[in-house]
Amino acid sequence: MNARLPKRHFNALDLSRLLAACAVLFWHYQHFFVPPVDFEFHVRRSIAPFYHQLAWAYDYGHVAVEYFWAVSGFVFAHVYLADPAARGRFWPARLARLWPLHLITLGVVAVLQAVYTASNGTAFIYHHQDWWHFTLNLFMAQTWGWQVNQSYNGPTWSLSTEILAYAAFWALLPMLRRMPALLALPVAVAMFALVFGNVLPPGARAETMGAKMATVVNCIGYFFAGVAVYGAALHGWLNTRRLFVLAPLLAIAGWELSGLKVHGHDAAILLGTLAVLAATLAIDLTDRDDALRFGRQLGDASYGIYLWHFPLQLALVLLVDATLGTRMVFRQPVFLVIFVGASVLAGFASHRWIERPAQRMVMRWIDRLRHVRAVAA
Repeated sequence: MNARLPKRHFNALDLSRLLAACAVLFWHYQHFFVPPVDFEFHVRRSIAPFYHQLAWAYDYGHVAVEYFWAVSGFVFAHVYLADPAARGRFWPARLARLWPLHLITLGVVAVLQAVYTASNGTAFIYHHQDWWHFTLNLFMAQTWGWQVNQSYNGPTWSLSTEILAYAAFWALLPMLRRMPALLALPVAVAMFALVFGNVLPPGARAETMGAKMATVVNCIGYFFAGVAVYGAALHGWLNTRRLFVLAPLLAIAGWELSGLKVHGHDAAILLGTLAVLAATLAIDLTDRDDALRFGRQLGDASYGIYLWHFPLQLALVLLVDATLGTRMVFRQPVFLVIFVGASVLAGFASHRWIERPAQRMVMRWIDRLRHVRAVAA
């Protein structure tokens, strides 16, 4: 069996990453209406601009995180399964791709939070702004169970959790090469069984260790579900015709299960995520002439959008507090346009002028270190 699908780039998948990042922006728009309080403040999201037209994005934009995890599993399978040297270059490549921008945005948020706290006596949204949580964030370990709750650039909790999914993928990579679908699927099922079977309680932000572990287990489940989808496509079990049939069936099943009192919401997210992934893959496999290649460049901005949108939000709040004096101005559509537009522009600029140069620089450092070690040996 060939270990890589013949299609080099999955352009529709890349485009879906951009759309998923934008969905998170709408979910987090409610932050603008949170006053300086010491603990969670529940916002009536219906006051947001264009709420009635964009209610789904405002109310459910957070489910894009699970989709990101599944897409990561699919992409990692595509990149690494066929590469015999993958285990040696895996972590250097991850370090070069993720860490530089994470460190930059962490520093920016730390400064902005200090300014906000000096003015308001408390932090904005994520209240654990101390040296312990800064150290955890520094090593991208802020959701590994040692935290009290989310801190600093809060949205990076999902990135930190995904690092543990990367570790599981790296550990299982030799066996995944031989049987990608037959190994990835049981791993995903086992992870979801722990969550859906109430072995671990639900809740990504609760302070109990069980809830923290549920987040990690959930992430690993979605990641390996993405790997399993790739493996099934490699085996020929998921061709274009089957994917186009499977996608709506999964979506309908998710809708039907959403009304269950126990884990109905979780089941809907899982089946909905797989439905979108199946539909997007079907579109990509149909696009043999690469007509959707523009999606490749658009998807490049997703990481920057995700990491920059909270610092931009915090900066906008500081600016509005200092000038207009009321956050109710964020109910105006112009501020929604400014926030989304600035976040998307920051994503593109970040990829071109920060992420790519930093990635090349880190890889050069790693290559030099390897060369020095080889000479010394």
